[in-house]
Amino acid sequence: MTSADSSTSAGPRLLGPAEVRSLAASLGLRPTKQRGQNFVIDPNTVRRIVRAAELDPAGEHVLEVGPGLGSLTLALLAEGHRVTAVEIDPLLAGKLPSTIAEYAPGQADRFAVVEADAVVVEAAALGAPTACVANLPYNVAVPVLLHLLRICPSLDHGLVMVQAEVADRLAAPPGSRTYGVPSAKAAWYADVRRAGPIGRNVFWPAPNVDSGLVAFTRREPPSTSASREEVFAVIEAAFSQRRKTIRSALARWTPDRAELDEVLAAAGVDPTVRGEMLAIEEFAALAGAKHAAGTKH
Repeated sequence: MTSADSSTSAGPRLLGPAEVRSLAASLGLRPTKQRGQNFVIDPNTVRRIVRAAELDPAGEHVLEVGPGLGSLTLALLAEGHRVTAVEIDPLLAGKLPSTIAEYAPGQADRFAVVEADAVVVEAAALGAPTACVANLPYNVAVPVLLHLLRICPSLDHGLVMVQAEVADRLAAPPGSRTYGVPSAKAAWYADVRRAGPIGRNVFWPAPNVDSGLVAFTRREPPSTSASREEVFAVIEAAFSQRRKTIRSALARWTPDRAELDEVLAAAGVDPTVRGEMLAIEEFAALAGAKHAAGTKH
């Protein structure tokens, strides 16, 4: 359904370029780079994102971050989903309910907006969403995604739009050029994969970077006696000196060389490999081995 032919329908109308600019003008809004405000102006793109998210046709509770003027929100509501949107900009957060009431009056009761910073938003404000579908603010995409996966165990799957380079990093497998801290930390929570590119011309204003879709499906973290924080500390240490062997890179993490050799051996990790070759299971094994060594000494 296009915005042109939907005005006679009871279903949601989606936002096109004219509607997006009109809404922005009514707010006196000038998109800011600081908050990563690039609004999707193409209805076909938001439809594509919702399809690619593979949401349950029966309806899900979807968490959206950075809804902006409501382009993706309306597409989610049009498919029968309940949407909780987290928006940091008070101007945009205040406008969203009236936009939903105007463009999707029959679905307004399935929409809620939370004015908050998604990097620090608390779980209690979000309910129990089962999916995350969002055009994430590019400057904070990784911390937002990791924070939401941590605080919302109900998040079973999702699809997020991020900068193409970040999409590559999040979905990178061990041993690849783009594998790093974001890849390993995301893998703690979920299986992550690239789900397609997004062109620059579907945004207003057009960003100066390419965009990509990343899909994730939650899975159980690797079995380990260590905490998530302990595992993440190993990951950060391993990549702090990316070109060094894992034994050299972890020297600050475990300064005692004899203990470090003991930990590497117990985890079954070759001390001569680089951290970029290790999967999340091996980082978990290293943290677990150090945890065990600490309880013995």
